[in-house]
Amino acid sequence: MLMRTDPFREFDRLTQQLMGPGTWSKPSLMPMDAYRDGDAYVITLDVPGVTKDAIDIDVERNMLTVRAERRPAARSEQAQMELSERPLGVFSRQVMLADTLDTERITADYEAGVLTLRIPIAERAKPRKIAIGDGIGGSVKQISS
Repeated sequence: MLMRTDPFREFDRLTQQLMGPGTWSKPSLMPMDAYRDGDAYVITLDVPGVTKDAIDIDVERNMLTVRAERRPAARSEQAQMELSERPLGVFSRQVMLADTLDTERITADYEAGVLTLRIPIAERAKPRKIAIGDGIGGSVKQISS
């Protein structure tokens, strides 16, 4: 039901391995889990250190885009940075949603650095029983002589 779209993910991973930790400045993607729970798909994304108002969720056609901005922590002007390993800036993640999902009724919750999206399965995609009629057109005509 979900399709990943990140053509550069493998390239980024290889670059990190070759250059070593701490030398690659591009922040990693938001780690994500996706699973079906009853009549909905659930997507959870890790976005620690991001405030709720710094998260933007968009759906255009079947493309779900999540953007989050991690801003620098407030420091006094006298503070001198000794080590900076936490990536800052804008992170984004895109997921192609299947046509069988109802993108009009997506809900989002954010708690403890985890963004949870629930996407209901569209009614037209749910399994249903088909009644079998009696003959062509569902009924039998009686002929009188």
